[in-house]
Amino acid sequence: MARKFFGTDGIRGRANDGVLTADLAMKVGQAAGRHFLRGDHRHRVVIGKDTRLSGYMMENALVAGFTSVGMDVIMTGPLPTPAVALLTREMRADLGVMISASHNPFDDNGIKLFGPDGFKLSDADELAIEAALEQPQPFAKGADVGRARRIDDARGRYIHAVKASVADDIRFDGLKIVVDCAHGAAYNVAPSAIWELGAEVIAIGVEPNGLNINAGVGSTSPAALMAKVVEEGADIGIALDGDADRLIVVDEKGQTVDGDQIMALIGSQMAASGQLKGGGVVATVMSNLGLERFLASNGLDLVRTQVGDRYVLEAMRHGGYNVGGEQSGHMILLDHATTGDGTIAALQVLAALVRSGQRASELLHLFDPVPQLLRNVRYAGGKPLENAQVRQVIAAAEAALAGKGRLVIRPSGTEPVIRVMAEGDDEQQVEQVVAAICTAVEAAV
Repeated sequence: MARKFFGTDGIRGRANDGVLTADLAMKVGQAAGRHFLRGDHRHRVVIGKDTRLSGYMMENALVAGFTSVGMDVIMTGPLPTPAVALLTREMRADLGVMISASHNPFDDNGIKLFGPDGFKLSDADELAIEAALEQPQPFAKGADVGRARRIDDARGRYIHAVKASVADDIRFDGLKIVVDCAHGAAYNVAPSAIWELGAEVIAIGVEPNGLNINAGVGSTSPAALMAKVVEEGADIGIALDGDADRLIVVDEKGQTVDGDQIMALIGSQMAASGQLKGGGVVATVMSNLGLERFLASNGLDLVRTQVGDRYVLEAMRHGGYNVGGEQSGHMILLDHATTGDGTIAALQVLAALVRSGQRASELLHLFDPVPQLLRNVRYAGGKPLENAQVRQVIAAAEAALAGKGRLVIRPSGTEPVIRVMAEGDDEQQVEQVVAAICTAVEAAV
């Protein structure tokens, strides 16, 4: 069955414009609620959100949908995506919902669903909900209608959980850390957790107004953090995205450290301490060849998946791995969380910094990345990658890079762009290959 609503990370789009409306949100609540009404207990769903203005509208619509089919609702207010996953499991809920469009601008929004185990829904569950979205759902009657309430201790529960991911003997005393929360869901919890572990915290991106999430701050816009780290003479900088499931680090010199370097650090350190499972790390096809070579030099494997943290997670669970992620900063540490958690990953990096006694610039640049170039080509519709001329140019590029690099071309799962990535030891060749393919795609669209 073709997907009409669900993409690689839930349902996402422009809020109140096109598909993602309050009406759809209410139907998602009804369809997902009915799908998870299993057994004769009182059913409940946990709903969290980031700081987007449209989150109020989406939250109320979802509450109406869930309660109308007989499911009780627990609302947490603004909270990171991994916190919703955690609370779904810890509070024995039947379902968890995060209202967020992650790193996208404020006028987008999305709906992410978690099962009772705290993991994102399977393809089968999403397809079943898809089918039910366009069918009327039976309403609950009388006393079976659901109730809704807000809880006040959600942030405290999550802060306690992320602090517990750090060994008892680790403290961050003496560290000056800049924390950029992207004016998003972690604006309160991430600085608090790091401060409570002893650090001096300088927080930026912590003044959400509904319209400024990810605007010039956060993991996708690290310039503000880079400048602040240097200005303050900080030891390290931490950047999260709008829903705090991804992490980018900035060292004391103001240099960015991406997800590949973070995976190299966490994976190799856990291997050295005997904590790494599966004999390697899981990442996507976008991760740099340098990471693969670094892991191999340490006797570790790199298992690649298609792009999307859900596919990384599937491979981790199937193969028994406990460390995985994406170059973009999604870090999945299954010993501590059921989904990507930027705050927990940040704490592992900070703990490694404390143990090593090194500067961040010494600790966090473990390999030299192979020259890699990624460009996006926006398109309005159609299937440009099926164009004959585009296919011919791609074939020529693959032949040129054979044995010397890699080529990855794919449509984004969250926005209408074609992503063209090439890497290889010859930087000039990489640039030429990407330029040729992008030109062909632009001509086709």
